Amino acid sequence: MRAGHFKAAIFDMDGLLIDSERAISQAWIAGARELGFDLKMADFVRVIGTAAQQSTAMLIEIMGSEERMRAVAAKARALLPQAGGAPVFPLKTGALPLLESLHAAGIPCAVASSSSVDEIRHRLGHVDVLKYFKCIAGGNEVTHGKPDPALYLLAAARLGVAPEDCIAFEDSENGARAAQSAGVRVVIVPDLKQPPDDVAARAHGVIGSLGDAIDHVPHWFPSL
Repeated sequence: MRAGHFKAAIFDMDGLLIDSERAISQAWIAGARELGFDLKMADFVRVIGTAAQQSTAMLIEIMGSEERMRAVAAKARALLPQAGGAPVFPLKTGALPLLESLHAAGIPCAVASSSSVDEIRHRLGHVDVLKYFKCIAGGNEVTHGKPDPALYLLAAARLGVAPEDCIAFEDSENGARAAQSAGVRVVIVPDLKQPPDDVAARAHGVIGSLGDAIDHVPHWFPSL
């Protein structure tokens, strides 16, 4: 793991803080199968980490029509665990201990997620970690989603910290590229897919879980 001096931390949400990408992908594949369409995991993985408008367009292309995509989406949604009429997912291993460690150290944190602000608040509120974040940047607030840097630039601006003074945590290639394009150093915690060699080579590190980052907190934030 590389050394570095940072002032704030920015987190992706789906597949990083919460175990959602696996459940969502399995629900889409199962929903497609019920409708007689063979949706491959390799195809769905392309969608991960992109904003709603982009992911919708990609899914329409994969499935051949908007009608088929919407039918599969409805099937998939019905297969996901619900609370208050919206999907819910558990925290990923190591997420809470890392957030607690950063909170105790007084490090400001933000969320930069392709999900909408309402989805972010619902999903993180359900697992009681919203209190650890100073601000949120959602995919519905920017014109271009990940891998465009806009979400990370927005999150850094709301933190009041220069992008180069932030460290990001991401699970997906699109998210890592977004952070890197914004000038934010990124630690990759792979979920469904390992990062490409070029993304991994430019990363601050690649770790197995968020919990693996805890021992590095004092080295990343020299004010501690």
